[in-house]
Amino acid sequence: MKKFVPGALAGLVVAAGLAAPAYAGPTVTVRVEGDAATLLERTQVTLPDSGNDLCGGKPGTVAQALDIATQRNWDRQPFASTILGETHAFGPESDYWALWNGAGGDYVYSMVGVCDRVMAPGEEALFLVDRTPAPTFASTGFPLGLRGVPAAVQAGTPVTVTVVRFALDGAASPAGGATVAGGGATATTDAAGHATLSFPTPGPAVVKASAPGLVVSAVEHLTVSATPVAPGTGGTAVAGKDVTAPTATLAGLKKTYARGRGPRELRGTVSADPSGIKSVRLAVTRRAHGRCWAFAGDRERFVRHRCGGWKSFRIGDRVDWSYLLPHRLGTGRYTIRVIAIDKAGNEAATQKRIRVR
Repeated sequence: MKKFVPGALAGLVVAAGLAAPAYAGPTVTVRVEGDAATLLERTQVTLPDSGNDLCGGKPGTVAQALDIATQRNWDRQPFASTILGETHAFGPESDYWALWNGAGGDYVYSMVGVCDRVMAPGEEALFLVDRTPAPTFASTGFPLGLRGVPAAVQAGTPVTVTVVRFALDGAASPAGGATVAGGGATATTDAAGHATLSFPTPGPAVVKASAPGLVVSAVEHLTVSATPVAPGTGGTAVAGKDVTAPTATLAGLKKTYARGRGPRELRGTVSADPSGIKSVRLAVTRRAHGRCWAFAGDRERFVRHRCGGWKSFRIGDRVDWSYLLPHRLGTGRYTIRVIAIDKAGNEAATQKRIRVR
């Protein structure tokens, strides 16, 4: 059962403005789904990496992300009730702005306010309208997710996608009877949440899923091509099974850094894949004075590890990925490895060795 006090955005300290960040913080996304329409499609922002007067000086919060994404177009109150001009003040209808956090296309209800939630790189903050009428005060707002949309497909080639609905704990279940529409195509999901679409006209297209009583999915983008899309180029394979792994890259890394000037943000890209990207994983190992460590993503620090081994952690499923370490890399020799896995189970890794003197 959800336990949430009226005013889902409690704990926000009103700020007069954002201080200029010392460094670029994590790149995250924000989406706002209003009562009758999407107020803000998925919008990417880079958060400050230093404290300021928002949230008592805590950096990287959902509050900061919402502030940047909406250009401060919300009431910025401890019990926020207005976002982008739409008000839900937990009045007679028991309606309020609920916060869900997403990663890798999945969503889970946030039990903390926007100042208490520090966002990880690649994470999404989804605001939606929830109603909790008495006497049960049970949630009525649940988001949909749209899976399996390829980056590219040939016009007229059938594509099967899946629509799911998320529970408060993040559990996903098939959403039967949902409508998937976009790019001149429309289809209804079966009991397993599957729908088959065929896009008639070449060009860019956006697809979205909707269902009565549920919050629409995020927009998914694809390119409809006039010619066949070969495996490994970001589209749906014309025939046969996808056996080609996506290619991951590391960007912006030098071989050698001066002490105190090691990199902090790790970033790169993953090639689009005919099956879709399932996961991007990162591994960072350090060797110094004959001893070895591996960065643990769940603990956000280096831990002792056997030399020659790996300890990877998931950072999302985006083709443009980035990860912000808690601190710059210190003295030592590092091997940085990024692994891309597609939905057909193919995976490939790229690595680079650097040194911080």
